[in-house]
Formats: sequence, C-alpha cells, structure tokens
Amino acid sequence: MNPYAFLAIAIVSEVFGSSMLKVSNGFKRFFPSIGVLIGMGLAFYCLSISLITIPLGTAYAIWSGIGTALTALVGVFVYKESFNLKKFIGLVLIIGGVVILKLSADVSP
Repeated sequence: MNPYAFLAIAIVSEVFGSSMLKVSNGFKRFFPSIGVLIGMGLAFYCLSISLITIPLGTAYAIWSGIGTALTALVGVFVYKESFNLKKFIGLVLIIGGVVILKLSADVSP
C-alpha cells in the first residue's frame, strides 16, 4: 500500500480521535473515550507504517499540519466554534507550510 495512503489514514484517524476528546468529557463518557483510544491508536500505527518510506520531518509536518487544520474545521462545522479572518489566515499558513515542506522534500540536493 502507498505510504501516503497510510499517512492519510493516520490523519483522518487523528482528527477523529481528537474530535472524540471534545465529547469524552474528560474521559468520563465511555464510548467517546473508546473512540479517542481507537482513533489515536490507529493514527500512530499508520503514521509509523508511513515512516518506513516517508522522511520523518515530511510525514510529521503533513500529519500534524493537515490534522490541525482539519480538526479546526471539525470544530467550526460540527461543534459550531467561531470562525474569523485570523483563524482562516492561520489555517492557510499551516496548509501552505505543509505544501512547501512536501515540495522541498521531493527535491534532491
């Protein structure tokens, strides 16, 4: 399987796990807490598989950057958190940074 597919699964799993943190109520609710454990466990497993091929800095930048941006969007659309120009600019900068890191990793010195 393509290492970037594992990385994509890791990102989606991490976003799911992070989203479940909100509804777990400090790990007081059973099923959301299980969702956190499953989501984060699968995220780290798939991230570790992707690291066999993808350089650590590139994989982690993509995983954390896109994960952060998607989690922020889940907060806005699912949990009705505020969205303003500053948050939009921050998300654009995160995604832009990930793109630049990915492009720089593909260039051989």
